[in-house]
Amino acid sequence: MHDTATLLAAAASGDQASWDELVRRHTNLLWSVARSFRLGAADAGDAVQMGWLRLVENLDRITAPDRLDSWLATTVRRECLRILRRTGRESPIAGDDAALDVPDTTELDTKLLADERDAELWTAFAGMSQPCQRLLRVLMATPPPSYAAVAAALDMPIGSIGPTRARCLKRLRSLLQTTGGLVEAGDVPPAEGSDHASQ
Repeated sequence: MHDTATLLAAAASGDQASWDELVRRHTNLLWSVARSFRLGAADAGDAVQMGWLRLVENLDRITAPDRLDSWLATTVRRECLRILRRTGRESPIAGDDAALDVPDTTELDTKLLADERDAELWTAFAGMSQPCQRLLRVLMATPPPSYAAVAAALDMPIGSIGPTRARCLKRLRSLLQTTGGLVEAGDVPPAEGSDHASQ
């Protein structure tokens, strides 16, 4: 595994494998940022592609390679805001967010229960404030983004991410408890602590 500076330098000189590795490392973060603005699939795709285009245009000008994730997140956030200004509205959550993929080998009753649980979770999620939805969507990226990238993506102070995350998860648990459905409040990650705390 090469460090980001090495990958950027190689990609700038035309090495396709290095570019592919940069895309592999950061694409989930960019999609999480775009989806946090509740853009439709086409607009979210445009924002992500614009992020990659801006990187291509600036490959040899990145002065802090260790902060590339923050740079990309900021670029995509700005593009999302530009799209929202252009369209003058926010789109509802795309239907493909309503359920998670379940392997074909899963039995029908298990799949139905999983679909109902996922729908219940997304319904509770939709009942939260837009800032909470944005934060949790970005934090759900795989691999998990650094707090610096989250701060850049959402234009918020790093020090407020943990406490805000805790409040948002507490609110999500509260919404799930009021539904009394398939999702247990305990299934929501704990509000205390975070894998990101040291980032």
